Amino acid sequence: MKSQAAFIALTLVSSVTAFWRMPCRSQTGKARIDPIIDPGEISGHVHTIHGGGGFGFDATYETLTAQDSCTSCEVTQDHSAYWTPTLHFLYTNGTAVMVEQVGGMLAYYLYYLTNVTAFPKGFQMVAGNPNLRDFTGPFPDVQLSDWPTVPTDQFFLQQRALGFNCLNYAKDPEPSLYRHVFPTQEYMDANCLDGLRLELAFPSCGNGDVTSPDGKSHVAYPSLVKEGNCPEGYDTHYPFMFFETIWNTYAFAGDDGQFVLSMGDPTGCGYHGDFMMGWESKEFLQQALDTCTNESGEISDCDLFTIQSDAVGAECTFDMPDVLADDNVEGPRTGLPVGVPIQYGPDNATAYAVAGRSGVATSSVSESSAPSTWSDRPTVSYTAANPSVTSTALGGIIVDVATGHRTSVTSSSTLSTSSSSITAAPSSDSAADSPDIVTTSYITQGNEVIEMAIVEVEVTVTATPTAAAKHRRHLQKHLHHAGRR
Repeated sequence: MKSQAAFIALTLVSSVTAFWRMPCRSQTGKARIDPIIDPGEISGHVHTIHGGGGFGFDATYETLTAQDSCTSCEVTQDHSAYWTPTLHFLYTNGTAVMVEQVGGMLAYYLYYLTNVTAFPKGFQMVAGNPNLRDFTGPFPDVQLSDWPTVPTDQFFLQQRALGFNCLNYAKDPEPSLYRHVFPTQEYMDANCLDGLRLELAFPSCGNGDVTSPDGKSHVAYPSLVKEGNCPEGYDTHYPFMFFETIWNTYAFAGDDGQFVLSMGDPTGCGYHGDFMMGWESKEFLQQALDTCTNESGEISDCDLFTIQSDAVGAECTFDMPDVLADDNVEGPRTGLPVGVPIQYGPDNATAYAVAGRSGVATSSVSESSAPSTWSDRPTVSYTAANPSVTSTALGGIIVDVATGHRTSVTSSSTLSTSSSSITAAPSSDSAADSPDIVTTSYITQGNEVIEMAIVEVEVTVTATPTAAAKHRRHLQKHLHHAGRR
């Protein structure tokens, strides 16, 4: 007899040749610290930090890789620091609470450019502009074939290097970097049942310097954000780095208020992130780039990496400075931590006095009111990814081999089958081109996007009026459920 069985086919889309994803499922802390932009002093807003435990106001490569340091990431040789602003929900009465971050962070290392070289000791960079409050392009983006081939307009590329992915595991996923501003709260309540995934792409073209005064002038985006042509003078090719974090926005469905990034940004346009190199050496990272090329993207598939458990990684935290001990960044509290005004735009945000910092000249800014057009932000109906035709910069590249049911935002489950009662499905190497494929769908689960091919296969069943028969009927029910995904 024939039956439909769920089969997961791994498909790397676009021109990426290899990659790995670095899971950092625990935070080392949440604090107003940014050693790249605000070295030695209190940052203007809160960040969530992952990676090396040697983080702090004066973090450097040396503090991150010190002998007694730790890491919250799975690979023990990676003590790099990865940080992004936190997401908060601001109620109409002025009370703010931090939105729960789910599953930590995934930092992708992908190889798109030729002659990819490792980040050197002391390397650091910033992606995004925290002061930006307006997206000036069309929505959705035009086809990649219409993008400029010469990357002279870095602002154009910077705006398209961030995304807000509406997660609903009961539907096919939206493309990566599809939407460059927050969806409205009404849209999230109706569509983003499994939260909002914040995405950030980093520049991969460099001029050879390890840093610059603004943290970004020494690097640049290629002409298609992830690939293409590098600007003149930026001939050093680094791995393409891509951050993903998921936030449980659906926990606030129906509540009166708005989502705001920690620097007072209700638009999302100012989303940004920072990276500070903390691998044990440039040579080790180069060896990993040269040899860890399994298309699965799983760090466990590279013998070079030493893997630690999530429980060990969760023990890694940095020492919180005394001056920040009373910030109460998670809330509930009055207003954003600490004293950060909401600035709607469309003009760029202006400087404000940083609580706890002395001797710094800042302009005085009062909290702005929401513009009358605030509820008219552009939205479209939920749009699933089609990696073969997507016009976004990254649609479909984030894949994984996995099985599972629809999960809640905080848990996952695995579908297991009995090999004794069901004939094995085709392998992933042959299934992608199999004429027996009934349909193909894409599922975002956790921090990965899965391509699921429903394949019609021969199933041999020994019919006996025993408990085994009941088990098979139970299994078929689950397979039918999975086939509707």
